[in-house]
Amino acid sequence: MNNSHFFKKGILNKNLSIREFIFIGLGLLCLSPFVSPPIALLIGIITAQWLGNPFSNITGKLTHSLLQVSVVGLGFGMDVESAIHASKNGFLLTVASLFGILFLGHFIGKMLHIDKKIAFLITVGTAICGGSAIAAMSPVIKAKEAQISVALATIFILNSIALFVFPAVGHFFNLSQGQFGLWSAVAIQDTSSVVGAASRYGEEALQIATSVKLTRALWIIPVTFFSALVFKNKGSRVQVPYFIGLFILAIIGNTYIAPLHKIAPYIVYLSKSGLTAVLFLIGAGLSTQVLKSVGTKPFILGLVLWGLIAIPSLLFILYYF
Repeated sequence: MNNSHFFKKGILNKNLSIREFIFIGLGLLCLSPFVSPPIALLIGIITAQWLGNPFSNITGKLTHSLLQVSVVGLGFGMDVESAIHASKNGFLLTVASLFGILFLGHFIGKMLHIDKKIAFLITVGTAICGGSAIAAMSPVIKAKEAQISVALATIFILNSIALFVFPAVGHFFNLSQGQFGLWSAVAIQDTSSVVGAASRYGEEALQIATSVKLTRALWIIPVTFFSALVFKNKGSRVQVPYFIGLFILAIIGNTYIAPLHKIAPYIVYLSKSGLTAVLFLIGAGLSTQVLKSVGTKPFILGLVLWGLIAIPSLLFILYYF
């Protein structure tokens, strides 16, 4: 009886270690130059359905940290003049779309009778910068874990779709590098998918998309203070996105510190690989259980808001840029 028990336990442990080994192997594969961002995401989604995520307790924090480090690294591939120019071009569109989505999200959420906090998190995730905005807002409005999970899953599902759809739409309308970079920064919710889609389109698109998206992410700070007032949570701690400051310092360093020019291409290469791995981890988090937890109404809200930001911004960019 005891031998059988230990034998079964050993087999179970062996299977678990094999599962972990395969997961790590696939993650490392996504760091290679042979795997593009969309393929990494697809591998992650397939892995979530096939193996599950054996490291689900740590991959969430790892994804967040790796995303921030990789984005900072991309700053070593830019210069101050081009970053300022890109941010200026996207400022008006950023402000108009951000306030428009915050306003519409409130009313559409009420029309669909969605939980107030879930609707708000999906709205700010769409309006600002996806998962980062949701992570920053959650403690301020004192959202429960279930509410956060629904909002994140909604945003990540739509981002997964965007990673494949946006480059195809960009080529269909023959968007320039600058046009696509601006559009993806405004209309794709999460920074990881913005970078993934823009990197597929071209180097110039990537630089513009990253600059505009991180400028947009700075709106987390005033919107967070406003959220604390709306939800009447005085004394809530505001999470300032410090990595954006490091991104700016990386751009300044790459522009004015000559010795950095020698190592900058390697840093950028590693950063792009890191972002590809981030997309694998995001895909690996989209298990069947997570997909089912979203529910119809929150997904409809996310989809409608996405359409309301993606279509008008595309038309504006087509005719005015």
